[in-house]
Amino acid sequence: MPEPRRSTIDAGEVERFSALAAEWWNPNGKFRPLHKFNPVRLSYIRDQIATRFGRDPRAARPFEGLRILDIGCGGGLLCEPMARLGADVVGADASETNIEVAKLHAAEGNVSVDYRATTAEDLADAGEKFDVILNMEVVEHVADIDLFVAKCGAMVGPGGIMFVATINRTLKALGLAIIGAEYVLRWLPRGTHQFGRLVRPEELEKALGGAGLTIIDRTGVTYNPLADRWARSKDMDVNYMVLAEKGSV
Repeated sequence: MPEPRRSTIDAGEVERFSALAAEWWNPNGKFRPLHKFNPVRLSYIRDQIATRFGRDPRAARPFEGLRILDIGCGGGLLCEPMARLGADVVGADASETNIEVAKLHAAEGNVSVDYRATTAEDLADAGEKFDVILNMEVVEHVADIDLFVAKCGAMVGPGGIMFVATINRTLKALGLAIIGAEYVLRWLPRGTHQFGRLVRPEELEKALGGAGLTIIDRTGVTYNPLADRWARSKDMDVNYMVLAEKGSV
Protein backbone atom coordinates (compact mmCIF):
# COMPACT_ATOMS: atom_id res chain seq x y z
CA MET A 1 0.00 0.00 0.00
CA PRO A 2 1.25 3.51 -0.77
CA GLU A 3 2.32 5.60 2.23
CA PRO A 4 -0.23 8.21 3.31
CA ARG A 5 0.55 11.67 2.03
CA ARG A 6 2.21 13.90 4.62
CA SER A 7 0.24 16.99 5.55
CA THR A 8 1.07 20.34 7.14
CA ILE A 9 -2.49 20.77 8.39
CA ASP A 10 -3.44 20.48 12.04
CA ALA A 11 -7.22 20.08 11.93
CA GLY A 12 -7.62 21.33 15.50
CA GLU A 13 -5.80 24.57 14.72
CA VAL A 14 -7.85 25.10 11.56
CA GLU A 15 -11.05 24.57 13.56
CA ARG A 16 -9.88 26.98 16.29
CA PHE A 17 -9.28 29.84 13.86
CA SER A 18 -12.36 29.05 11.78
CA ALA A 19 -14.48 29.56 14.89
CA LEU A 20 -13.05 33.07 15.21
CA ALA A 21 -13.36 33.97 11.52
CA ALA A 22 -16.07 36.62 11.97
CA GLU A 23 -13.68 38.55 14.23
CA TRP A 24 -10.84 39.04 11.71
CA TRP A 25 -11.65 42.63 10.72
CA ASN A 26 -12.89 43.85 14.11
CA PRO A 27 -10.05 45.99 15.55
CA ASN A 28 -11.55 45.69 19.02
CA GLY A 29 -12.40 42.00 18.86
CA LYS A 30 -10.54 38.72 19.32
CA PHE A 31 -7.82 39.78 16.87
CA ARG A 32 -7.22 43.19 18.42
CA PRO A 33 -3.56 42.28 19.21
CA LEU A 34 -3.01 41.40 15.55
CA HIS A 35 -4.44 44.75 14.44
CA LYS A 36 -2.03 46.46 16.84
CA PHE A 37 0.80 44.30 15.50
CA ASN A 38 -0.06 44.82 11.83
CA PRO A 39 1.60 48.24 11.28
CA VAL A 40 5.05 47.02 12.33
CA ARG A 41 4.82 43.94 10.11
CA LEU A 42 3.56 45.97 7.16
CA SER A 43 6.32 48.56 7.42
CA TYR A 44 8.98 45.83 7.61
CA ILE A 45 7.50 43.95 4.65
CA ARG A 46 7.09 47.12 2.56
CA ASP A 47 10.61 48.41 3.22
CA GLN A 48 12.30 45.06 2.61
CA ILE A 49 10.41 44.33 -0.62
CA ALA A 50 11.19 47.83 -1.89
CA THR A 51 14.88 47.36 -1.10
CA ARG A 52 15.19 43.87 -2.56
CA PHE A 53 13.30 44.63 -5.78
CA GLY A 54 14.47 48.22 -6.28
CA ARG A 55 11.06 49.81 -5.78
CA ASP A 56 10.16 53.25 -4.42
CA PRO A 57 7.96 52.66 -1.35
CA ARG A 58 6.55 56.19 -1.71
CA ALA A 59 5.08 55.41 -5.14
CA ALA A 60 1.34 54.89 -5.47
CA ARG A 61 1.66 51.22 -6.51
CA PRO A 62 5.30 50.26 -5.90
CA PHE A 63 4.74 46.49 -6.06
CA GLU A 64 3.22 46.46 -9.55
CA GLY A 65 4.34 43.31 -11.37
CA LEU A 66 5.25 41.35 -8.22
CA ARG A 67 3.41 38.14 -7.37
CA ILE A 68 2.89 37.67 -3.62
CA LEU A 69 1.53 34.71 -1.66
CA ASP A 70 0.19 35.19 1.87
CA ILE A 71 0.11 31.64 3.20
CA GLY A 72 -2.21 31.14 6.17
CA CYS A 73 -3.77 34.49 5.31
CA GLY A 74 -6.69 34.30 7.76
CA GLY A 75 -9.11 37.10 6.99
CA GLY A 76 -6.71 38.93 4.70
CA LEU A 77 -5.18 41.57 7.00
CA LEU A 78 -1.96 41.52 4.98
CA CYS A 79 -3.40 40.61 1.58
CA GLU A 80 -5.41 43.77 1.14
CA PRO A 81 -2.56 46.22 1.89
CA MET A 82 -0.26 44.31 -0.49
CA ALA A 83 -2.90 44.43 -3.22
CA ARG A 84 -3.39 48.15 -2.67
CA LEU A 85 0.37 48.57 -3.17
CA GLY A 86 -0.06 47.04 -6.63
CA ALA A 87 0.97 43.42 -6.11
CA ASP A 88 -0.77 40.43 -7.67
CA VAL A 89 -1.78 38.73 -4.41
CA VAL A 90 -2.81 35.15 -3.69
CA GLY A 91 -4.22 34.63 -0.19
CA ALA A 92 -4.30 30.98 0.88
CA ASP A 93 -5.73 29.44 4.03
CA ALA A 94 -6.78 25.92 5.01
CA SER A 95 -9.96 27.30 6.57
CA GLU A 96 -12.77 27.78 4.06
CA THR A 97 -14.54 29.99 6.63
CA ASN A 98 -11.55 32.34 6.83
CA ILE A 99 -11.40 32.54 3.05
CA GLU A 100 -15.09 33.39 2.75
CA VAL A 101 -14.68 36.20 5.30
CA ALA A 102 -11.62 37.47 3.43
CA LYS A 103 -13.43 37.40 0.07
CA LEU A 104 -16.39 39.30 1.46
CA HIS A 105 -14.24 42.02 3.02
CA ALA A 106 -12.17 42.44 -0.15
CA ALA A 107 -15.31 42.74 -2.25
CA GLU A 108 -16.71 45.39 0.10
CA GLY A 109 -13.50 47.40 -0.26
CA ASN A 110 -13.18 46.76 -4.01
CA VAL A 111 -9.76 45.16 -3.50
CA SER A 112 -8.60 42.46 -5.92
CA VAL A 113 -7.13 39.42 -4.14
CA ASP A 114 -7.08 35.83 -5.41
CA TYR A 115 -8.29 33.99 -2.29
CA ARG A 116 -8.07 30.20 -2.17
CA ALA A 117 -9.05 27.64 0.46
CA THR A 118 -6.02 25.42 0.00
CA THR A 119 -2.73 24.28 1.53
CA ALA A 120 0.94 25.00 0.98
CA GLU A 121 1.53 21.48 -0.29
CA ASP A 122 -1.27 21.68 -2.84
CA LEU A 123 -0.02 25.03 -4.15
CA ALA A 124 3.56 23.79 -4.34
CA ASP A 125 2.59 20.52 -5.99
CA ALA A 126 0.68 22.53 -8.61
CA GLY A 127 3.93 24.33 -9.50
CA GLU A 128 2.96 27.79 -8.22
CA LYS A 129 5.79 30.36 -8.07
CA PHE A 130 5.98 33.72 -6.32
CA ASP A 131 8.37 36.63 -5.99
CA VAL A 132 7.44 37.08 -2.33
CA ILE A 133 5.87 34.77 0.24
CA LEU A 134 4.44 36.10 3.49
CA ASN A 135 4.58 33.35 6.10
CA MET A 136 3.39 35.27 9.13
CA GLU A 137 2.43 33.72 12.48
CA VAL A 138 1.80 30.34 10.82
CA VAL A 139 4.72 27.99 11.48
CA GLU A 140 3.78 27.58 15.15
CA HIS A 141 0.36 26.24 14.10
CA VAL A 142 1.25 23.66 11.44
CA ALA A 143 1.52 19.90 11.94
CA ASP A 144 4.92 19.51 10.23
CA ILE A 145 7.18 22.57 10.22
CA ASP A 146 9.91 21.08 8.01
CA LEU A 147 7.40 19.97 5.37
CA PHE A 148 5.57 23.30 5.52
CA VAL A 149 8.75 25.36 5.11
CA ALA A 150 9.97 23.04 2.34
CA LYS A 151 6.72 23.42 0.39
CA CYS A 152 6.74 27.19 0.87
CA GLY A 153 10.39 27.37 -0.14
CA ALA A 154 9.66 25.44 -3.32
CA MET A 155 7.26 28.21 -4.35
CA VAL A 156 9.82 31.02 -4.00
CA GLY A 157 11.09 31.86 -7.45
CA PRO A 158 14.79 32.45 -8.21
CA GLY A 159 15.89 35.63 -6.46
CA GLY A 160 12.62 35.69 -4.54
CA ILE A 161 12.16 36.20 -0.81
CA MET A 162 10.09 34.82 2.04
CA PHE A 163 9.16 36.55 5.29
CA VAL A 164 8.57 34.42 8.37
CA ALA A 165 7.18 35.78 11.63
CA THR A 166 6.72 33.62 14.71
CA ILE A 167 7.35 33.35 18.47
CA ASN A 168 10.57 32.13 20.06
CA ARG A 169 10.46 29.12 22.36
CA THR A 170 11.89 30.75 25.49
CA LEU A 171 10.75 31.10 29.09
CA LYS A 172 10.32 34.81 28.40
CA ALA A 173 7.90 33.99 25.57
CA LEU A 174 6.05 31.55 27.81
CA GLY A 175 5.58 34.30 30.39
CA LEU A 176 4.67 37.12 28.01
CA ALA A 177 3.12 35.58 24.88
CA ILE A 178 1.20 32.75 26.54
CA ILE A 179 0.64 33.29 30.26
CA GLY A 180 0.57 37.08 30.02
CA ALA A 181 -1.28 37.55 26.72
CA GLU A 182 -3.73 34.63 27.01
CA TYR A 183 -4.34 34.09 30.71
CA VAL A 184 -3.64 37.40 32.45
CA LEU A 185 -4.42 40.18 29.94
CA ARG A 186 -6.72 37.95 27.86
CA TRP A 187 -5.56 39.59 24.66
CA LEU A 188 -5.93 36.21 22.91
CA PRO A 189 -8.19 33.22 23.51
CA ARG A 190 -6.60 30.65 25.81
CA GLY A 191 -4.86 27.93 23.86
CA THR A 192 -3.98 30.13 20.87
CA HIS A 193 -0.34 29.18 21.33
CA GLN A 194 1.24 26.03 22.73
CA PHE A 195 4.71 26.41 24.19
CA GLY A 196 6.08 23.21 22.67
CA ARG A 197 5.16 24.41 19.18
CA LEU A 198 6.98 27.73 19.38
CA VAL A 199 10.01 27.92 17.09
CA ARG A 200 13.54 28.97 17.95
CA PRO A 201 15.43 31.02 15.32
CA GLU A 202 18.07 28.32 14.85
CA GLU A 203 15.34 25.75 14.17
CA LEU A 204 13.73 28.03 11.63
CA GLU A 205 17.09 28.75 9.99
CA LYS A 206 17.74 25.02 9.64
CA ALA A 207 14.33 24.44 8.04
CA LEU A 208 14.81 27.37 5.67
CA GLY A 209 18.27 26.14 4.72
CA GLY A 210 16.82 22.74 3.90
CA ALA A 211 14.33 24.49 1.63
CA GLY A 212 17.10 26.27 -0.29
CA LEU A 213 16.68 29.63 1.44
CA THR A 214 19.19 31.78 3.32
CA ILE A 215 18.26 34.23 6.07
CA ILE A 216 19.39 37.71 5.04
CA ASP A 217 17.72 39.80 7.73
CA ARG A 218 16.15 39.31 11.14
CA THR A 219 14.47 41.51 13.72
CA GLY A 220 12.72 41.18 17.02
CA VAL A 221 9.38 42.85 17.70
CA THR A 222 8.56 44.15 21.16
CA TYR A 223 5.53 45.76 22.77
CA ASN A 224 5.69 49.11 24.57
CA PRO A 225 2.78 49.17 27.05
CA LEU A 226 3.12 52.91 27.71
CA ALA A 227 2.83 53.80 24.02
CA ASP A 228 0.49 50.84 23.35
CA ARG A 229 2.34 49.92 20.19
CA TRP A 230 4.73 47.38 18.73
CA ALA A 231 8.14 48.27 17.33
CA ARG A 232 11.11 46.52 15.79
CA SER A 233 13.83 45.62 18.26
CA LYS A 234 17.10 43.72 18.64
CA ASP A 235 15.30 41.57 21.23
CA MET A 236 14.20 38.34 19.53
CA ASP A 237 13.36 36.51 22.76
CA VAL A 238 9.61 36.61 22.13
CA ASN A 239 8.25 37.82 18.76
CA TYR A 240 10.58 37.92 15.79
CA MET A 241 10.62 38.14 11.99
CA VAL A 242 13.17 36.87 9.51
CA LEU A 243 13.66 37.46 5.80
CA ALA A 244 15.06 34.64 3.68
CA GLU A 245 16.20 34.68 0.06
CA LYS A 246 16.46 32.07 -2.66
CA GLY A 247 19.50 32.25 -4.94
CA SER A 248 18.98 33.47 -8.49
CA VAL A 249 20.51 30.35 -10.02
